[in-house]
Amino acid sequence: MNPIHRFLLRNRIKPLTAAVAMHRLLRDPDDTSQVFQIIESLSGDTISRPVKRLRADAQGSALLASKPDIVQHLNDRALLAAMPEGSIGRAYYNFVHGENLSADGLIASSKVARDYSGFSEDERWTADRLRDIHDLQHVMTGYGRDPVGELSLLAFMTTQVPNRGIDFIIRMARRKYRKEMPDLDIDQLLDEGRQLGQQAAWMPAIPWEQRLAQPLERVRNELGFQPPQHYRTAQQCQAELMVMA
Repeated sequence: MNPIHRFLLRNRIKPLTAAVAMHRLLRDPDDTSQVFQIIESLSGDTISRPVKRLRADAQGSALLASKPDIVQHLNDRALLAAMPEGSIGRAYYNFVHGENLSADGLIASSKVARDYSGFSEDERWTADRLRDIHDLQHVMTGYGRDPVGELSLLAFMTTQVPNRGIDFIIRMARRKYRKEMPDLDIDQLLDEGRQLGQQAAWMPAIPWEQRLAQPLERVRNELGFQPPQHYRTAQQCQAELMVMA
Protein backbone atom coordinates (compact mmCIF):
# COMPACT_ATOMS: atom_id res chain seq x y z
CA MET A 1 0.00 0.00 0.00
CA ASN A 2 1.23 3.48 -0.86
CA PRO A 3 2.54 5.17 2.35
CA ILE A 4 0.48 8.30 1.73
CA HIS A 5 -2.67 6.24 1.13
CA ARG A 6 -1.98 4.25 4.30
CA PHE A 7 -1.52 7.48 6.30
CA LEU A 8 -4.81 8.89 5.00
CA LEU A 9 -6.68 5.67 5.79
CA ARG A 10 -5.34 5.59 9.34
CA ASN A 11 -6.10 9.24 10.06
CA ARG A 12 -9.44 9.74 8.32
CA ILE A 13 -12.43 11.05 10.25
CA LYS A 14 -16.13 11.18 9.30
CA PRO A 15 -17.81 13.95 11.33
CA LEU A 16 -21.19 13.71 9.57
CA THR A 17 -21.38 9.97 10.18
CA ALA A 18 -20.49 10.59 13.82
CA ALA A 19 -23.17 13.27 14.17
CA VAL A 20 -25.88 10.95 12.84
CA ALA A 21 -24.72 8.13 15.13
CA MET A 22 -24.67 10.49 18.11
CA HIS A 23 -28.25 11.55 17.40
CA ARG A 24 -29.32 7.90 17.33
CA LEU A 25 -27.39 7.13 20.50
CA LEU A 26 -29.01 9.98 22.41
CA ARG A 27 -32.41 8.61 21.38
CA ASP A 28 -31.46 5.06 22.38
CA PRO A 29 -28.54 4.84 24.86
CA ASP A 30 -28.66 1.02 24.66
CA ASP A 31 -27.77 1.00 20.95
CA THR A 32 -24.14 -0.07 21.37
CA SER A 33 -23.51 -0.15 17.63
CA GLN A 34 -23.79 3.67 17.53
CA VAL A 35 -21.02 3.98 20.13
CA PHE A 36 -18.67 2.00 17.90
CA GLN A 37 -19.80 4.04 14.87
CA ILE A 38 -18.90 7.30 16.63
CA ILE A 39 -15.56 5.98 17.82
CA GLU A 40 -14.68 4.62 14.38
CA SER A 41 -15.74 7.87 12.66
CA LEU A 42 -13.73 10.26 14.86
CA SER A 43 -10.81 8.35 16.34
CA GLY A 44 -8.39 8.58 13.43
CA ASP A 45 -5.05 7.02 14.37
CA THR A 46 -5.54 6.38 18.07
CA ILE A 47 -4.17 2.83 18.07
CA SER A 48 -0.50 3.35 17.18
CA ARG A 49 0.29 4.97 20.55
CA PRO A 50 -1.06 2.13 22.73
CA VAL A 51 0.75 -0.38 20.51
CA LYS A 52 4.02 1.45 21.10
CA ARG A 53 3.30 1.45 24.83
CA LEU A 54 2.61 -2.29 24.77
CA ARG A 55 5.89 -2.93 22.95
CA ALA A 56 7.77 -0.93 25.58
CA ASP A 57 6.19 -2.89 28.45
CA ALA A 58 7.43 -6.38 29.44
CA GLN A 59 3.94 -7.81 29.93
CA GLY A 60 2.59 -5.87 26.97
CA SER A 61 5.26 -7.10 24.57
CA ALA A 62 4.63 -10.67 25.72
CA LEU A 63 0.93 -10.22 24.96
CA LEU A 64 1.69 -8.84 21.51
CA ALA A 65 3.98 -11.79 20.81
CA SER A 66 1.42 -14.43 21.84
CA LYS A 67 -1.78 -12.50 20.93
CA PRO A 68 -4.11 -14.48 23.23
CA ASP A 69 -7.84 -14.49 22.51
CA ILE A 70 -9.50 -13.07 25.64
CA VAL A 71 -12.95 -13.72 24.13
CA GLN A 72 -12.36 -17.46 24.31
CA HIS A 73 -12.03 -17.13 28.10
CA LEU A 74 -14.76 -14.55 28.66
CA ASN A 75 -17.33 -16.54 26.67
CA ASP A 76 -16.67 -19.80 28.55
CA ARG A 77 -19.53 -19.41 31.01
CA ALA A 78 -19.07 -22.90 32.47
CA LEU A 79 -15.45 -22.12 33.28
CA LEU A 80 -16.28 -18.70 34.73
CA ALA A 81 -19.16 -20.03 36.83
CA ALA A 82 -16.87 -22.69 38.31
CA MET A 83 -14.33 -20.11 39.49
CA PRO A 84 -14.16 -19.23 43.20
CA GLU A 85 -16.75 -16.88 44.67
CA GLY A 86 -15.26 -13.40 44.78
CA SER A 87 -12.90 -14.01 41.86
CA ILE A 88 -12.65 -11.79 38.80
CA GLY A 89 -14.02 -14.53 36.59
CA ARG A 90 -17.02 -15.21 38.81
CA ALA A 91 -17.76 -11.47 39.07
CA TYR A 92 -17.54 -11.23 35.28
CA TYR A 93 -19.88 -14.19 34.92
CA ASN A 94 -22.40 -12.61 37.28
CA PHE A 95 -22.18 -9.34 35.37
CA VAL A 96 -22.66 -10.74 31.87
CA HIS A 97 -25.23 -13.33 32.98
CA GLY A 98 -27.25 -10.79 34.95
CA GLU A 99 -27.19 -8.32 32.05
CA ASN A 100 -27.63 -10.97 29.33
CA LEU A 101 -24.38 -9.92 27.67
CA SER A 102 -21.45 -11.64 26.00
CA ALA A 103 -18.11 -10.67 24.51
CA ASP A 104 -19.52 -11.84 21.16
CA GLY A 105 -22.20 -9.18 21.50
CA LEU A 106 -19.56 -6.46 21.56
CA ILE A 107 -17.90 -7.96 18.51
CA ALA A 108 -21.21 -8.04 16.62
CA SER A 109 -21.96 -4.43 17.57
CA SER A 110 -18.58 -3.23 16.36
CA LYS A 111 -18.48 -5.12 13.06
CA VAL A 112 -20.65 -2.55 11.29
CA ALA A 113 -18.23 0.25 12.10
CA ARG A 114 -14.79 -1.33 12.27
CA ASP A 115 -12.38 -0.79 9.39
CA TYR A 116 -8.85 -2.19 9.66
CA SER A 117 -7.53 -0.63 6.45
CA GLY A 118 -3.90 0.36 6.96
CA PHE A 119 -3.58 -1.43 10.33
CA SER A 120 -0.72 -3.79 11.17
CA GLU A 121 -1.35 -7.19 12.76
CA ASP A 122 -0.30 -5.83 16.18
CA GLU A 123 -2.65 -2.87 15.78
CA ARG A 124 -5.60 -5.04 14.78
CA TRP A 125 -5.07 -7.31 17.78
CA THR A 126 -4.75 -4.33 20.13
CA ALA A 127 -7.91 -2.69 18.76
CA ASP A 128 -9.81 -5.93 19.28
CA ARG A 129 -8.36 -6.33 22.76
CA LEU A 130 -9.54 -2.86 23.80
CA ARG A 131 -13.04 -3.71 22.57
CA ASP A 132 -13.14 -7.17 24.12
CA ILE A 133 -12.18 -6.09 27.65
CA HIS A 134 -14.93 -3.46 27.85
CA ASP A 135 -17.16 -5.46 30.22
CA LEU A 136 -14.10 -6.57 32.17
CA GLN A 137 -13.42 -2.87 32.76
CA HIS A 138 -16.93 -2.60 34.21
CA VAL A 139 -16.08 -5.38 36.65
CA MET A 140 -12.69 -4.00 37.67
CA THR A 141 -13.90 -0.41 38.15
CA GLY A 142 -17.30 -1.19 39.68
CA TYR A 143 -19.20 0.91 37.14
CA GLY A 144 -22.61 -0.47 36.13
CA ARG A 145 -24.34 -0.48 32.76
CA ASP A 146 -26.73 2.33 33.66
CA PRO A 147 -26.20 5.46 31.51
CA VAL A 148 -24.19 7.29 34.20
CA GLY A 149 -22.07 4.18 34.81
CA GLU A 150 -21.34 3.78 31.10
CA LEU A 151 -20.45 7.44 30.74
CA SER A 152 -18.18 7.37 33.80
CA LEU A 153 -16.47 4.28 32.42
CA LEU A 154 -15.89 6.08 29.12
CA ALA A 155 -14.08 8.80 31.08
CA PHE A 156 -11.94 6.07 32.65
CA MET A 157 -11.26 4.47 29.27
CA THR A 158 -10.25 7.61 27.37
CA THR A 159 -7.90 8.50 30.21
CA GLN A 160 -6.19 5.12 29.90
CA VAL A 161 -6.25 5.12 26.08
CA PRO A 162 -7.00 8.60 24.66
CA ASN A 163 -9.71 8.51 22.00
CA ARG A 164 -11.33 11.49 20.28
CA GLY A 165 -14.49 9.55 19.49
CA ILE A 166 -15.05 8.73 23.15
CA ASP A 167 -14.26 12.33 24.10
CA PHE A 168 -16.98 13.49 21.69
CA ILE A 169 -19.54 11.14 23.26
CA ILE A 170 -18.64 12.47 26.71
CA ARG A 171 -18.96 16.10 25.64
CA MET A 172 -22.38 15.59 24.08
CA ALA A 173 -23.67 13.48 26.98
CA ARG A 174 -22.40 16.01 29.52
CA ARG A 175 -24.34 18.75 27.74
CA LYS A 176 -27.47 16.59 27.80
CA TYR A 177 -27.15 15.83 31.54
CA ARG A 178 -26.51 19.47 32.44
CA LYS A 179 -29.68 20.46 30.62
CA GLU A 180 -32.00 17.61 31.59
CA MET A 181 -30.64 16.60 35.03
CA PRO A 182 -29.09 19.73 36.58
CA ASP A 183 -29.24 18.22 40.07
CA LEU A 184 -26.81 15.48 39.03
CA ASP A 185 -23.19 16.65 39.26
CA ILE A 186 -22.11 15.02 36.03
CA ASP A 187 -18.78 16.87 36.00
CA GLN A 188 -17.88 15.36 39.37
CA LEU A 189 -18.68 11.88 38.10
CA LEU A 190 -16.64 12.33 34.93
CA ASP A 191 -13.71 13.78 36.87
CA GLU A 192 -13.85 10.75 39.15
CA GLY A 193 -13.73 8.41 36.15
CA ARG A 194 -10.65 10.20 34.81
CA GLN A 195 -8.95 10.15 38.20
CA LEU A 196 -9.57 6.42 38.58
CA GLY A 197 -8.16 5.89 35.09
CA GLN A 198 -4.97 7.72 36.07
CA GLN A 199 -4.56 5.78 39.31
CA ALA A 200 -5.23 2.28 37.99
CA ALA A 201 -2.75 0.05 36.21
CA TRP A 202 -2.92 0.25 32.43
CA MET A 203 -5.50 -2.38 31.51
CA PRO A 204 -4.32 -3.26 27.97
CA ALA A 205 -1.01 -4.59 29.32
CA ILE A 206 -2.54 -6.89 31.95
CA PRO A 207 -2.64 -10.63 31.06
CA TRP A 208 -6.26 -10.99 32.16
CA GLU A 209 -6.41 -14.58 30.92
CA GLN A 210 -4.10 -15.49 33.81
CA ARG A 211 -5.92 -13.46 36.45
CA LEU A 212 -9.57 -14.41 36.06
CA ALA A 213 -9.46 -16.97 38.90
CA GLN A 214 -7.80 -14.53 41.32
CA PRO A 215 -9.72 -12.64 44.04
CA LEU A 216 -11.28 -9.48 42.62
CA GLU A 217 -10.66 -7.24 45.63
CA ARG A 218 -7.06 -8.37 45.98
CA VAL A 219 -6.34 -7.64 42.32
CA ARG A 220 -8.13 -4.29 42.55
CA ASN A 221 -5.91 -3.30 45.46
CA GLU A 222 -2.78 -4.60 43.74
CA LEU A 223 -3.47 -2.72 40.50
CA GLY A 224 -4.76 0.51 42.03
CA PHE A 225 -8.45 0.28 41.16
CA GLN A 226 -10.15 2.60 43.64
CA PRO A 227 -13.92 2.39 44.25
CA PRO A 228 -16.00 5.03 42.41
CA GLN A 229 -17.44 6.69 45.51
CA HIS A 230 -19.27 9.57 43.79
CA TYR A 231 -20.85 7.12 41.36
CA ARG A 232 -22.03 4.88 44.19
CA THR A 233 -23.53 7.87 45.98
CA ALA A 234 -25.36 8.90 42.80
CA GLN A 235 -26.66 5.34 42.40
CA GLN A 236 -27.95 5.32 45.96
CA CYS A 237 -29.69 8.66 45.52
CA GLN A 238 -31.36 7.47 42.32
CA ALA A 239 -32.52 4.29 44.05
CA GLU A 240 -34.00 6.28 46.93
CA LEU A 241 -35.85 8.57 44.52
CA MET A 242 -37.33 5.57 42.72
CA VAL A 243 -38.56 4.13 46.05
CA MET A 244 -40.11 7.44 47.03
CA ALA A 245 -41.84 7.72 43.65
